[in-house]
Parts: sequence; C-alpha cells; structure tokens
Amino acid sequence: MDPLKEIPSLARARGGAFYLHGEDDFRKEEIVRALVDAHLDPATADFNLDLLRGSEVDTETLASVLATPPMMAEWRVVVLREVEALASSPRARDVLLGTVEDLPPGLALVMSCTVPQGSKAKFYQELAKKAVSVELRPIGDADAPGWLMARAREVHGLEMDEDAARALGTAVGAAPGVLAMELSKLAEFAGERGRITLADVEAAGTRLPSQDRWRWFDLVGEGDFQAALDTVGVLLGQGETGVGLVIGLTTHLLRLGVVVDKGPAALEEVLPRHQRWLARRLASQARRWTSEGIESAVEGLLRVDRLLKASPLSDVHLLEEWLMGLAVRKAAA
Repeated sequence: MDPLKEIPSLARARGGAFYLHGEDDFRKEEIVRALVDAHLDPATADFNLDLLRGSEVDTETLASVLATPPMMAEWRVVVLREVEALASSPRARDVLLGTVEDLPPGLALVMSCTVPQGSKAKFYQELAKKAVSVELRPIGDADAPGWLMARAREVHGLEMDEDAARALGTAVGAAPGVLAMELSKLAEFAGERGRITLADVEAAGTRLPSQDRWRWFDLVGEGDFQAALDTVGVLLGQGETGVGLVIGLTTHLLRLGVVVDKGPAALEEVLPRHQRWLARRLASQARRWTSEGIESAVEGLLRVDRLLKASPLSDVHLLEEWLMGLAVRKAAA
C-alpha cells in the first residue's frame, strides 16, 4: 500500500512543506517514510536527510538545518516530529512558519504533529493553511475490515475474505499498527494460496469472539431473526451494550434503506472509503426488505433506545422484544 496514493494532495507532490497531524500515529509514520523515499536517492540520503524532534532541537539548530541546501541531489528532506513541542516558543514558531511561507529551493519539510486536544492555537491553524495539510484521524471499528482487505491486497498481494477481515477487526480493534502486524502474520501463514480466509484467522491463534457484531447485523439484514434472537445474549455477554447495538443496527438498516430506494451504487457513493465494499453485501440483504419495513424497524429501534435509557428492563429483554416483533411481522407477511 502506497500511503501517498491514499491522499490526492500527496500523490504527486515533490518538494514543499507537509503538515501531518491527527491521532493516527501509525499512518503518520507510514506517510513520513513514503515522503522521504519519494524525495531521496539512497546514494545521497546520508547527506540530505535530517531527523529532528521539536522536544529536543533548539531554535538556532532548527533554523540552520532548514536553511541548508541539498548536497549533490535535487532534494533535501527535513523530518520534524513533535511539532507541538515548539508551540510554546515564539522564536521557534516564527522560524518554522517563516520557512513554510518562503521555502528554500530544494527543501522538502515533513512535519508530524499531535495537536493537544481542544487547542485552538493560531500556530497550528497557520501551519495547516500554509503547508500541504493532511489530518490522519483514527480509523473506526467499522473501517477496520475494509482497511484490512485493502492492505492485504496492496501490501501483501493477497485477497482477504470479508468474514476474515471482520473477524480480525472485531478481535483486535481499530488499531492500525496492531492490525498491520497481525495481517503480516496471516500473510506468512497463508503462503502462496493467494487468499486469507476465516479459517486462517482461526488457525493463526487469533482469539475470536464466539459471535461478532458484524455477523449479527447481517443476520438481522438477512431476515434470520431467530438466529439473531439466539445470539443477542452472547453479544451482550462479550461486552457489547444495548445502546451500541441499537446504534449499529440503525446504521445498518438505514444503509439497507438507501439500497432499497436508490440501489447499491447510491450507497457505495456515500459510504466512507474503507466501507464501500459493504454495498455489495447489503444489496442481497435489501431484497428481503421494503421501505415500509425498514421504516417500521427503525421506529422500533428508537423506542428501544428510549427504553434502554429509562426502563428497568434489561438490554437483552428489550432487544429480544424488538427482534420478536420483526419475526412476527415476517411470519404474517
């Protein structure tokens, strides 16, 4: 996976100032390495690569390094991590912003920053405005399967089954560094078969839940309400909450509604990048639903949500009641 291809503003960028910020440190580091590789010839890298940390560098050294021209090469790369450590120094801020605004010829300045939570400091806003700014937000739980399938294909040259990606994402969580490490193990395990399956995830020793939430949402989408009834208690016993399941179910049903009303292409268009593969999966489920059925199911979930927050009844009781209502309507139809 070429991290630069994920971000159009970086795909063909050469030279300039790059401001990478956000909480996803794993992807920030991948982009830092990719930008270094895109600019430097290994033969002259020793002369033209400086690695600095804002918590360690003094202002004079920073100014000197930024002003140094390339040696026997087209580009010089300065990687400045922990930019946030410079925010408290007026002189350091001036040096960095001045360089970004009037970049010396041949310089590629790569800045990695974690903005303190809640900060509205003008320093960070100016960097974002004057440099090529990329925010690396953490991937969510719903993004993990798609992220894994894309990485398996682009980094390891393997296809990863949807169920395998969902199972690994559920077991590990949405931590890109850990997911990438586990995926590398699975790639070695799969060998030359060209495909990572759910059996591979199980055989590799990954501790999988007995029921994952994604498969459970599919049971509802497929109209298998009895199977969903049989396993809702298992999900809640694994640490899921009633409110969390209601939110996930509502999202699932609303997406089915888009497919019912406008088709899979309309859903794919509005899904986040790493969730677009779901449009194909939901297309088959949507054939079991009508707009009226989805509207009624979502209204029922709104009632469940209110009761979860106010009623003494248990989460499992309220969800079972909702599922039994769907089962009764299906039988009547």
